[in-house]
Amino acid sequence: MSYARTAILLAAMTALFLGAGFLLGGEGGMAIALILALGMNAFAYWNSDKMVLRMYGAREVDKRSAPGFYGIVEQLARRAEIPMPRVYIIENPQPNAFATGRNPENAAVAATTGLMEILNQEEIAGVMAHELAHVRNRDTLVMTITATIAGALSMLANFALFFGGSSGSRNNPLGMVGTLLVMFLAPMAAALVQMAISRTREYEADRIGAEICGQPLWLASALEKLERGAQRVDNRVAEDNPATAHMFIVNPLHMRSMDNLFSTHPNMTNRIERLHALAGQGRTPPQSNGPWG
Repeated sequence: MSYARTAILLAAMTALFLGAGFLLGGEGGMAIALILALGMNAFAYWNSDKMVLRMYGAREVDKRSAPGFYGIVEQLARRAEIPMPRVYIIENPQPNAFATGRNPENAAVAATTGLMEILNQEEIAGVMAHELAHVRNRDTLVMTITATIAGALSMLANFALFFGGSSGSRNNPLGMVGTLLVMFLAPMAAALVQMAISRTREYEADRIGAEICGQPLWLASALEKLERGAQRVDNRVAEDNPATAHMFIVNPLHMRSMDNLFSTHPNMTNRIERLHALAGQGRTPPQSNGPWG
C-alpha cells in the first residue's frame, strides 16, 4: 500500500509542476515545464549523491579507517541482501545519518561524528539498518526526484514573481490569477506532497530496517537519542540547504521558526510506538548483547 501511495503522490507532484507551467504559459509553458523537469531529474539522477556528500563534507571510510562502523554496515548489507554501499563519516556534532544514491548498486550511507558519540553499537546498527532499508526500497531515488521537482516549482514561482507583468498575455490562460496561483500556492502544495512522500517512506524504512537488524528496539532507542540531540545541536549546512532535510533519519532543522511548519519527518513518538509494537513488548531498553558488540 505504501508503494502505491508513493506512486500516486509522485504523479501528483509531476501534475502540479506541469499545471504550474500551463498556468504561466499555456500549452507551450507546460511543454517547457516537462522538458525542464526531465532535464533536472536526469542531472539529479547521475549527480545528486556526489553533490550532497560534497555539500556536507563527507569523508569516505573503509575497514582500516573505521573498522567498527564499516563492519556494522557490511554485516547489515549482507542481511539486507544488497550490494555493499560506500560508507562515509561527516564531521558534524549534530547526531544524524542519511543514505543517498540512484540505486542499490551506486548507494552511499553517511553518519555524523555526533551520532557516533552518543549511540552504542546496537543503536548504530538500528540506524544504519534504517538507511539500508531506504537503499533497498530505492527511496533515495524517489526523494531525489521529489526534491528536484519541488525545486523546479520554486524556480517557476520565482519566474512568476519577476515576470508576472506579462501574465496578461494570450499564453497565460488565467492571466494574473494564474500567476498568483503559481507564485503562492504551487510551492506550498509541492511542500505538502513532498512531506507526505517523505513521511510514508520513513515509516516503511523504520519497519524494514527493524527487520534487517532483527531488533526494533535498537532503532527505537536510537531515535529517542537522535531526536533530543538534533534539537540541541545546530546543523548549519542543513539549515542553509533545507531541501536536503528529508534525507536525514531525524529532522536536522530547528533554528528557524518555519523549519517545522512543513516537516518532512513523521512525529517521533509515533515512529517509536510503531517500533515497540513491532517488538511486541512495552517501552523497555534494548538488550546490550548481540552480534554488534
